[in-house]
Amino acid sequence: MVRERLSVVVTRRLPEVVETRMTELFNVELRDDDRPFTREELADAMRRSDVLVPTITDIIDQALLAQAGDKLKLIANFGAGVDHIDVQTARQRGILVSNTPGVLTEDTADMTMALILAVTRRIPEGLAVMQAGTWGGWSPTAFLGGRVGGRRLGILGMGRIGQAVARRARAFGMQIHYHNRRRLHEDIEEELEATYWDSLDQMVSRMDVISVNCPHTPSTFHLMNARRLKLMKPSAVIVNTSRGEVIDENALTRMLRAGELAGAGLDVFQRGVEVNPRLRELNNVVLLPHMGSATREGRAETGEKVIINIKTFADGHRPPDLVLPSMV
Repeated sequence: MVRERLSVVVTRRLPEVVETRMTELFNVELRDDDRPFTREELADAMRRSDVLVPTITDIIDQALLAQAGDKLKLIANFGAGVDHIDVQTARQRGILVSNTPGVLTEDTADMTMALILAVTRRIPEGLAVMQAGTWGGWSPTAFLGGRVGGRRLGILGMGRIGQAVARRARAFGMQIHYHNRRRLHEDIEEELEATYWDSLDQMVSRMDVISVNCPHTPSTFHLMNARRLKLMKPSAVIVNTSRGEVIDENALTRMLRAGELAGAGLDVFQRGVEVNPRLRELNNVVLLPHMGSATREGRAETGEKVIINIKTFADGHRPPDLVLPSMV
């Protein structure tokens, strides 16, 4: 007897290779355009599908889950972060949640290092002059930035990405420090030549560069709040390729405008696409449109993990990347 194929709804456009493979395996509904679903469209998709494949742009909260029908059994998230999904409520309703961990580690670490270099070496300012055609030639005092070698890098969140950032930063001659919920094994500390700080306050007050690499959870919301940002040295810079909610963006903007911090590199923002317009006015700030994981290879590998999670579930087994409420 031929088993009926699962009905799968995908909320955004995915790489062609991923969409093609999904079509081969499931009764999949793909998107013709790439605009995010409205809440009404998302609720409708949850009522008529066995599996929903959302992305970070889809806020699946308690109210939306209450509208899901009995048919929905798996939310196979396209991405590692699940702070946009109420995992606890989903499990209470008998809906499993899976994600795609470990795929984008190297890509995000690359972008973190790129932001550190862009801010400290004033790359966007130089690029703007060249694009405007106003460069008057080399000068010994023009566009002076700072050397990254020898600087102290404080990594906030020493998971896969934080450790990958540390390896790259070591190659540039930076001194590695970190604050984490749990201290790393001594073998990893030795490999990375990393110094652990139990006190985040003490760490940030001594660093030249802070890299935010922790997830967004209730305990990390505004972890870098106004008080903690003021502990940073005026010559320090901060970069964030994790989640915008970890930094108090308004406080950061005020300090940057007042010259109380040397610069910032931000790939994520507290209110998603609603970037504080005052940040755009500052030439010591590098703003990117959430590009940290944006590689062709990374997106394809993310899609492959989604497919594996769905296929494993369809075969009657636990998805390998199942997310439990205790994990978030």
